[in-house]
Amino acid sequence: MRHHFQSVIFDFDYTLADSSRGAIECINFALSEMGLAHVSAEAACRTIGLSLHETFLTLGEHHEPHRCDEFYRLFVQRAEQVMSNLTVLYESVPATVETLREAGLQLGIVSTKYRRRISEVLRREALMHGFEVIIGGEDVEQHKPHPEGLFQAIEKLGCSTASVVYVGDSVVDAELAQRAGVPLIVVLSGVTPKDDFHRYEPIAVLEGISQLPKVLLVEDH
Repeated sequence: MRHHFQSVIFDFDYTLADSSRGAIECINFALSEMGLAHVSAEAACRTIGLSLHETFLTLGEHHEPHRCDEFYRLFVQRAEQVMSNLTVLYESVPATVETLREAGLQLGIVSTKYRRRISEVLRREALMHGFEVIIGGEDVEQHKPHPEGLFQAIEKLGCSTASVVYVGDSVVDAELAQRAGVPLIVVLSGVTPKDDFHRYEPIAVLEGISQLPKVLLVEDH
């Protein structure tokens, strides 16, 4: 098999895993502790992939910026208790990871989610070996869509922006790839509709991760 890229870097939430139950739980726990109204599951899920400060401001018209740190603290407090257990890898991820690695591709993750939380899930699923680099929210000064984390991962993998592809499910991921000058593959396993990605010109739009090897790996003839 041959392919056009040296490395594949993934978003985590809604790309490799479904953490929606944990996000809903932690968001509404924090809002309740702050004396604020709960939000719907749909509203909470639309914020997955945003920083926690952006999440708080997005969820309520009257959420005041000076309370962002309070929301952050309470969300993290609850996340320490429940997030890893409520995060589930998509069923096709282990086989897809092994297929890409066997083809010689380096794999990485760049996410706003804490690296240690991602690592907990991967260790539980015996998949830590699949990724050469993981950049989480605690590793950067500026979160996605700022390209700082993606540039960190590219440097650690020893590849170039031309030899890496970023795989994500949200407009934030698409904006990240565009700002970094990195090719984009979209997976529709999140809550963002296909039409929202048109202006980012992804090289492929897939229903899920299981279709990735067919796009990236080409048989020699």
